Amino acid sequence: MKIKISISSDVVTKPIMAESILETGILLNISQAHFDRSHGEVVADVDEDRFDIMCKSLTNKGAKVTKLDTPIMWDENECVECSACVSVCPTKVFSLDDDFSLQVDESKCIQCGTCVDMCPHHALSLGNNS
Repeated sequence: MKIKISISSDVVTKPIMAESILETGILLNISQAHFDRSHGEVVADVDEDRFDIMCKSLTNKGAKVTKLDTPIMWDENECVECSACVSVCPTKVFSLDDDFSLQVDESKCIQCGTCVDMCPHHALSLGNNS
């Protein structure tokens, strides 16, 4: 399961992710991260059956954890299959079939939003996540 870990400015300089991994023994596969002095944001995979334990540990250390359970949404009617999304997607969610029709594999989506920004026809959007 994909999760987003948001770390506020008051704890961004503390090793709360490392502490949570050591505390719980649960490994995270980090697919995206951004940190600066004011905040941190990490997208990671965690086993669904271990999510509650990791979430509790991170939350107790000051992070906010969000399940990313709604991948990219593709409006096939608006899409003109220009393939702008194919070239910018870091995880290869988008590909072109032999007949040059767009193929979408939502299971690969890390919800970075790069494709949404690049789509000239606004055929892509990120869903609301709980």
